[in-house]
Amino acid sequence: MTQLWDFSGGVHPSENKHQSTSRPIRMAGIPERLVLPLQQHIGEPAEVIVEVGERVLKGQKIADVTTGMGVPVHASTSGVIEAIELRPVPHPSGMSDWCVVLKPDGEDQWCQLEPIGDYHKLDREKVLDLIREAGIAGMGGAGFPTDIKLRPPRDRKVETLILNGAECEPYITADDMTMREHATEVVNGLKVMAWILRPSRCVVGIEDNKPEAIAAMREAIQGTQIEIAVIPTKYPSGGEKQLVQILTGLEVPSGGIPADIGVMCQNVGTAMAVSRAVFEGKPLISRIVTVTGKAVGEPGNFEILVGTPVSYLLESAGLQRSQLNRLVLGGPMMGYTLTTDTIPLVKTSNCIIAATVDELPAPPPEQPCIRCSQCAEACPMELLPQQLFWYSKASEFEKAEHLNLFDCIECGACSYVCPSSIPLVQYYRYAKDEIRKQRAEQLKSDHARERFEARQARLEREQQEKELRRKERAKAAAEAQAQKQAEAEQSVAEGEATDERAAKAALVQQALERKKAKAAQTAEPAPAAAPAVEQPDIETLEKQLMQAETKLSTMQGMLEEARAQQADNVEKLERAVAKNHDRVERAREALAEARGQMATNTSDASSE
Repeated sequence: MTQLWDFSGGVHPSENKHQSTSRPIRMAGIPERLVLPLQQHIGEPAEVIVEVGERVLKGQKIADVTTGMGVPVHASTSGVIEAIELRPVPHPSGMSDWCVVLKPDGEDQWCQLEPIGDYHKLDREKVLDLIREAGIAGMGGAGFPTDIKLRPPRDRKVETLILNGAECEPYITADDMTMREHATEVVNGLKVMAWILRPSRCVVGIEDNKPEAIAAMREAIQGTQIEIAVIPTKYPSGGEKQLVQILTGLEVPSGGIPADIGVMCQNVGTAMAVSRAVFEGKPLISRIVTVTGKAVGEPGNFEILVGTPVSYLLESAGLQRSQLNRLVLGGPMMGYTLTTDTIPLVKTSNCIIAATVDELPAPPPEQPCIRCSQCAEACPMELLPQQLFWYSKASEFEKAEHLNLFDCIECGACSYVCPSSIPLVQYYRYAKDEIRKQRAEQLKSDHARERFEARQARLEREQQEKELRRKERAKAAAEAQAQKQAEAEQSVAEGEATDERAAKAALVQQALERKKAKAAQTAEPAPAAAPAVEQPDIETLEKQLMQAETKLSTMQGMLEEARAQQADNVEKLERAVAKNHDRVERAREALAEARGQMATNTSDASSE
């Protein structure tokens, strides 16, 4: 016999389960409209991949999650996409969200299915991808994507796989009837998950108030190593952490998950969905939902298509609207009151309670806390509900969080036993939401600060780059100016050389002309009258001398200026000045020689 442990706290409310277990599971049929919310799971909402007016087949993917955590959404039957719009969805606040409205065509035509004959021949990742593509999320209420949950961290080996069939909350019998009528499918789904995880122990936990389900499951596990653990009926024994403690004696650490201690829990409905996805190739488009309460004439469990409006299911169960006082989605402990019956049922919907006035009367007015400590005794998480209530009501969220507010599973046991009728769970939900909002605002503020700092760094970088470019341009301009000045000096030097060569050429030309004149005089007979002697161009030579002296003066001034401004050009200027000085001296010598020649010629002419 499987050893069992107990957990602290807990309560024993009236079960009220017999109303919905007297009939077998019935098919709810196809409503006139199916409303499929894009977010039926924890994580990112799915993105629509169909268009308005498009005809889709039963089981066809109509929305998918491409980035982040999530699973796709499939068409529950064949028909035409009528709209993609905001519609009320199952939520305590009555909020609206994006939904795909499908108008069934009545043919209920399936898309092509690809069942697997022997999953043992496939890679585990392939089977996990198949589970993900089937859109399977936890059907016990949280809606965590099953394929992600079946991928625990490599350093956390799952030793115990638990199938949660406790279903401890009053009124709800969906899992009970599923185990009674679909025990083989449930066990087959458990086998697939066990093959993926390879745990050393597989156990199904069922409360002792479900004898038919226990018998059916025991028959279905024949020839396997799966255990059936019959646990005492106590609310909330079906809570994940409480069931782990009952079956293993281990406590999940604060803020942790069962995988931290080598345990994993899966829901009965999830196991059946896995079985249908693997062995039949069917995605998650339907589930078992309990319809109960004194306001319905034929309470029971129905297999409904995901997206079925609550109003349609209530009519199928024989709703007596004249007696209806309160409509609750979920159980009386953890469920919430609906403001409209037009909302659709989703993958995590498990129960609808149509209650009369005397069945679920309105709670009495809240009274002051009398500090009786009954809430602390009933708390299965061993928290301090009284202190959490004070801090939540006073908006001292940091103190509430310090007392492990987020360990609260919102089971409602504290509110159930409170003699002052204080809605403690509502206060805790309010505090959690406010803390989440503050965290989101803080995260938004941090992102804004990071963007601002990144912008400032970018502006500083751009300013530095701009300053560097300015310096490079200034340096390039200085180098260009220096090169221009050097070229100017070189051109000046080349100009002096040209002038010097021109002067020398003029002197040579004059010497040649004189030689030719002498040769002509020697060859010809002396005339009666002496020819006129060629006279040197004294005026031209004087002009050249004056120009040379002027240039010499200019170059000397430039030399002085260069010495004062730029020392590295002094040597070049000195050489240029020296060259010009030599030129002046040669010009002077040429002038003196010309004057002497002219005097000699004059003397010769007078003697003749």
